[in-house]
Formats: sequence, structure tokens, C-alpha cells
Amino acid sequence: MGTVNITVADGVRYAVTDDRPSASDAVVCLHGFTGSKESWAFLDQLLPDTRVIKIDCLGHGESDAPLNGKRYSTSRQVSDLAEIFDHLKLHKVKLIGYSMGGRLAYSFAMTYPKRISALVLESTTPGLKTLGERKERILRDRKLADFILRDGIKAFVDYWEGIPLFSTQQRLADEVRQRIRLGRLRNNNIGLANSLIGMGTGSQPSWWSRLKDIAAPVLLICGEWDEKFCAINQEVHKKLPSSRIEIVPEAGHTVHVEQPHFFGKIVSEFLTNV
Repeated sequence: MGTVNITVADGVRYAVTDDRPSASDAVVCLHGFTGSKESWAFLDQLLPDTRVIKIDCLGHGESDAPLNGKRYSTSRQVSDLAEIFDHLKLHKVKLIGYSMGGRLAYSFAMTYPKRISALVLESTTPGLKTLGERKERILRDRKLADFILRDGIKAFVDYWEGIPLFSTQQRLADEVRQRIRLGRLRNNNIGLANSLIGMGTGSQPSWWSRLKDIAAPVLLICGEWDEKFCAINQEVHKKLPSSRIEIVPEAGHTVHVEQPHFFGKIVSEFLTNV
């Protein structure tokens, strides 16, 4: 089937890769901010008997980048996902979400609990706990969005690659780092800026008080060097009876990039046992 365009509400088009539509077991992958569906290409080899469906989130990759920032809200993108799954005839889904994609997966699971059979949540959060934290983060994200629109993608990617969250990527092979950089550069300024404004961490709902409502099995993944998100995962794990946690050695925020084979192994084992 390869990559297809699926049109949802308001005529918005999503690019979706679905290479094994006949496989009985399916997982849906949601990438992080500045990423794309290509971020998950390695899973095709590590999950050879699985229908690995990869989606370019709104404003990223080959999906549309609407001018209206309100179109990027978490609730709108959750509804978009439901439409995409209907189009693919997926009543229940196993979702893998990294960072921004993990936050979208949290919201989908809360909105459509009966449509989730398993969740893999990598280096992500169920939101910020207080209104003050959310307001502060919204202001920071708006400043970053203004920076993207003012100075362009290249200047932003130069800045983004240098933030402490991604410092452990300096250990990666040059060709891997170059591939990640080229993927980031293929995005456009409108899409990234509106994504920050519409579904940044401050704008997304906070799900901390409802974590216990997730009945599906959950695998929480973080890298041992990513202390912030490991602490978040430990707290989520205590509140979420259906979860298990994996702290991956010698990895930071991007576990699936820094330790892809380890990531594939633990995800494969988890999904097999669901």
C-alpha cells in the first residue's frame, strides 16, 4: 500500500504509510516534534510480522500545514486520528507515541478509551499539572514559534539540535545525526510554529487526575540519561495500574534513535504479550 493521503475534517490531508495492510496485527506510530513518519522506518525490520502504520502529524513531513493555528489543537488532532483509523478500518489500535506523539496518544486514549488495546509511551508526559506551569510554557512556545517564523527552519534546527534535551545525540554516528537533521529541515516553518502553538505541552490537556482511567496495558519507556522524563514515568507508573516501565541503558530522550534494537525488542515483547 505504501504512503497514502487520507483527508479528514476541513479537507486536511494526512500522509500515512501502511506497508503491510494484510498483516493481522497492527500498530500505529506517532512521532515527536520536528520528526516525521520516517522516524519509525527502523521498526519495519524489527517487527517483521506486524502492520506498522506511520503517520506524519499535522504540520510535519508530507501532511498538510494549515495556516490556522487553532486547527492544530490536541482535540482536533485526536478527532483526526479517529477519522484516519476509521479510514484504515482499525476499530482498536495499539499506539506507539514518542514525546509530542506520546502526548497525542495520551489524549487519544482518554478520549476514545474503547479504541485502545495497548499504549507504548516513550519520553513523554500526560501534561503539566498546574495552570501556572501551563501558562508559562504557552508563553515559551509562542516565543519559539515566533523565532521559527522570523528566522526560518535552518536557524531553528540549529538551535533545536543544541538544547540539552538532545545532547546525548552527539554520541550517535555522523550519518545518523545527519539523517535526523535532514528530516527536521524538510519540515516547514508554518507547520512547526502552529504545532507549537496548537498542541505544545502547555496547550495540551493535563491528564494526571485521570491516569487511573486507562485500562489498556501501557509500556512506559525512557532513557537512563533523561532524568526528567524518567521521573515523570516513575510517577505515572505509580498512578497507572496497567503500566510497566522500562529504563533503557545508555540512552537519552530519543531512545528509539539511540538504542533502536533495544527499543524494538522491548516493544515487540510487550505487544506480543498484550
